[in-house]
Amino acid sequence: MDIVEVTEGRTRFFVPKQDPHLQFPPGSGPVFYNSRMELNRDATILLLSILRPESYLDAMGASGVRGLRVAHEVGVPVTINDRSSRAIDLARQNVEALGLAAEVTRGDANALMSERTFDAVDLDPFGTPAPFIDSAARSAGNYLFVTATDTAPLCGAHLKAGMRRYFSRPRNTEYHAEVGLRTLLGFVVREVVKYDRGVKPLFCYAHEHFHRLHLRLREGAAAADRTLARIGYVMQCPHCLYRTEQTGMLPEPEECPLCGADLVPVGPLWTGRINADRTLQEMQEALAGVPVGTGREIARLLETCRQELDTSSHYDYHVVAKSLRVSPGSIGTVIERLRTLGYRASRAHYSGTAVKTDAPLPVLEKVISGG
Repeated sequence: MDIVEVTEGRTRFFVPKQDPHLQFPPGSGPVFYNSRMELNRDATILLLSILRPESYLDAMGASGVRGLRVAHEVGVPVTINDRSSRAIDLARQNVEALGLAAEVTRGDANALMSERTFDAVDLDPFGTPAPFIDSAARSAGNYLFVTATDTAPLCGAHLKAGMRRYFSRPRNTEYHAEVGLRTLLGFVVREVVKYDRGVKPLFCYAHEHFHRLHLRLREGAAAADRTLARIGYVMQCPHCLYRTEQTGMLPEPEECPLCGADLVPVGPLWTGRINADRTLQEMQEALAGVPVGTGREIARLLETCRQELDTSSHYDYHVVAKSLRVSPGSIGTVIERLRTLGYRASRAHYSGTAVKTDAPLPVLEKVISGG
C-alpha cells in the first residue's frame, strides 16, 4: 500500500495514502486513519499522562496511531490489536520504526478482551462500540475509555437503531448532544454494574461527530449500587420547552406543570456527573508540558467542562427566544442575569447557544425576553 508519514504530538508514524477528493477521505485507505480525531487522541494522551495505567489496550488499533502515541508519549506498556492483517502489518511497521516494545496482536477484540485483562482498555471502533462493551467491562482493570461515532442513533435521529444498540429511547431534541453522551454512558454503566463494578466518570464530552468517555471502574456491589442510582430519564414536554429529570430504572408518569401535557421519558440514560473536577484541573496543569497539536482547543474544552452544570439537558437560548418571538441577547448576558437572580447557570461544552441552569423555565424566559 502507498503510505505517507504523519506527525501527532511527539509521534511520527505511517498511514495509508488517502484520496482527498472524496467526501470521507479516511474511507479510501486500506487501513483506517482519521486525522479529524486528533483532538480525541490528544485528550487521551493528556489524561493518561496523569493516570499512568500499568497496561493499556488499543483494542481496535487500525494503523495503531492511538496505541503508538500512548507507548511513545506516555511510556506505559501497550498492546495494539486489530483483526485486519493489513492493519497489523502497518502497526508493526510503525512500532519498529519508533523502536517501541509495544505488543501487536491480530484477533477479534471481543475474544482478546474475554481472555486477557488490561489496566486500561480503549475502544475506538468505526461506528458503535455497543457490541464490545460487555467484554471490555470484564477486561478493564481500572480504566475504560470509549468512543462512539454513531451520533445519529445516540441522539435520537435514527430512533430504532439507537434502541437496538443502546437499549434506550433517545429523543431528537435541541439538547441532542447531551442526550447522546448520557445515553452512551448509561448503556456502558448497565453493562458494567452486572459484574458488581461501579463507574466514576473522569472526563466525558461530545465533540463534532463523536462522543468520548473516560471512566474509572470501582470494585464491589456497593459501588455498583451507587452507580446504578444515577440511571434515570429526562422527562420532556412534547408541547412546550419544559423538561425535568428523574432517577430510577423505570420512569414515573408526570404532567407538565406549564401546559398539562404528559411528559415523555428520554432514556434510560446517565443523570450524574460526567466529569471529575479534580481530574480536569490536573489535566489543565499538565497541558503545558504535554505537546499536542490541539492544545488550545483542549484548554477551552477543559475550562468549559469545569464550569458546566451537571444537568442532563440544556436550553438553547435561541430556541427559547424564537418561541417568545424576541431577539436573543448575548449568551453571556443571559447567564449573568440568571446568576444575579440567585440561580446557577453555565454554558455547555458542545454548543455555543446552550444554557444550563436550575432556574425554572418561566424565569429563563423572562430573562431572555428582557423582562
